[in-house]
Amino acid sequence: MTRGNRGNTSAREAPGKNEKGPSVSSILTNASAMTALKSLQATNKALATTQARISTGYRVAEASDNAAYWSIATTMRSDNKALLTVQDALGLGAAKIDIAYTGINNTIDVVDEIKAKLVAAREPGVDRAKIQAEITALQGQLTSNAAASSFSGENWLSVDSSAASYNASKSIVASFTRASDGTVSVSTITINTDSVKLFDSAVDAAAAGTGILDGRYDTATGALLADQSAGGFTVANLDISALTNNAADLTTLDNYIRGVDDAISRMTKAASDLGAAKKRVDLQVSFVNSLMDAIERGVGSLVDADMNKESTRLQALQVQQQLGIQGLSIANASVQGILSLFQG
Repeated sequence: MTRGNRGNTSAREAPGKNEKGPSVSSILTNASAMTALKSLQATNKALATTQARISTGYRVAEASDNAAYWSIATTMRSDNKALLTVQDALGLGAAKIDIAYTGINNTIDVVDEIKAKLVAAREPGVDRAKIQAEITALQGQLTSNAAASSFSGENWLSVDSSAASYNASKSIVASFTRASDGTVSVSTITINTDSVKLFDSAVDAAAAGTGILDGRYDTATGALLADQSAGGFTVANLDISALTNNAADLTTLDNYIRGVDDAISRMTKAASDLGAAKKRVDLQVSFVNSLMDAIERGVGSLVDADMNKESTRLQALQVQQQLGIQGLSIANASVQGILSLFQG
């Protein structure tokens, strides 16, 4: 019995392995308050991040938020600004093409009138001097149309090919491209205005220096002269006032009609070429607009904040903040009990 009691006493006195020592109340260290403070600080930091995202609309507003995404977004925004300039350039180019097309289209109508007058003059007995007076007025309109077809200081219909600054190849900025290695390039749409010009004030040469309306035609055949340096007639200066009804003059009149008809054909082709160029520019404008929208969406998916998600997170963090403040207050109040030990 004695041994049993002693054994039981020893068993009762020996502390178990899982038993903890008594907690120590300290005025220097409050473990509960420290834990509550860390939790509150973490909540406040997350709350500040969420509030910043809501106020700016960005999930990645600075390089410190996500360096890779911020770098990509910054580069693509820069490219989008370049594309905005391309869009403006395409609009300017489209306006120039449209002005030139309008000028040629209206000029075709005027030359049609000249052709009709020449056909009317073919009838024996008509007063060709009076018809010429009408033709002269129409010829003046040709010059006026070409001179007025100017936009932003550029005129494609009335040119001086002998000028040092002249270049028949007109370039319109069409796109801005960034390759996979980071190099950038600018592509253009090129339009050759040699076949479009109506008047060229340069000194006539054998193979160049004339437009459609001041190009020289052979009086004997009505065909465009290979040597444009001299001779023949032009749509802009032909004169029927002195023609009579003899066979030679009537042949000359027929050749005038052939030359004017050829000029109409050449202007029709020029207008078609400009129309095709205008269509290409319009397609490029549409593509650039779509490309800019796609880049904007891509950048947004990388750096924009999800407002639904952030607003929900904000409410949860505000509740956590309130609970954290309350928990810290409770932890700080627990040490106030020590004061009661020193009160009488």
